[in-house]
Amino acid sequence: MEKEKEQNTYAQPTETKTEEIVSEENQAETMKQEEKAEEAEKAENEKDELTAAYEKIAELEGKLAETENRLLRLHADFENFRRRMRLELEAAEKYRAQSLVTDILPALDNFERALKIEVEDEKAKSLLQGMEMVYRSLMEALKKEGVEVIEAVGKPFDPHVHQAVMQVEDSNYEPNTVVEELQKGYKLKDRVIRPSMVKVNQ
Repeated sequence: MEKEKEQNTYAQPTETKTEEIVSEENQAETMKQEEKAEEAEKAENEKDELTAAYEKIAELEGKLAETENRLLRLHADFENFRRRMRLELEAAEKYRAQSLVTDILPALDNFERALKIEVEDEKAKSLLQGMEMVYRSLMEALKKEGVEVIEAVGKPFDPHVHQAVMQVEDSNYEPNTVVEELQKGYKLKDRVIRPSMVKVNQ
């Protein structure tokens, strides 16, 4: 009996020691699992942060591209505006005399009608000569500004420079040819100020 007690006494520390080893192993395993879980959680967080960073980069790149497109459109609009302004200024300079020429044309018509009058009186002839000098001076001044008389009689009818008010039959002219000018037409450089009023052969 005493031997059995002694054996039991010796066996208890061994069992306790084994339990402690198992407990330590369990704790170590638990710690390893916790560390793995922490590492997995950390990796997941880093992945989420990286994904968020990529999304932010993509968002910023989109905004940058949108801003660049807006700037390009603004630049194009500004260049178009500058071109329009330049063309308008050039046109204003080129046709600066248009308003004055338009106002003078009725006076030229009156001069031409007066100069067609046949007179016998010397005083009247002298007056007409003076009027003709004034008329020529006006025409020279207008010519310097780029005003030209539109050619009409004998020319093919051109709706851009001629205004047909009558049609006639005349064997001396080709069809669709201007046979008579009723009122002179004028151009300022390449712009028609007033078309010629004409009769056109059918």
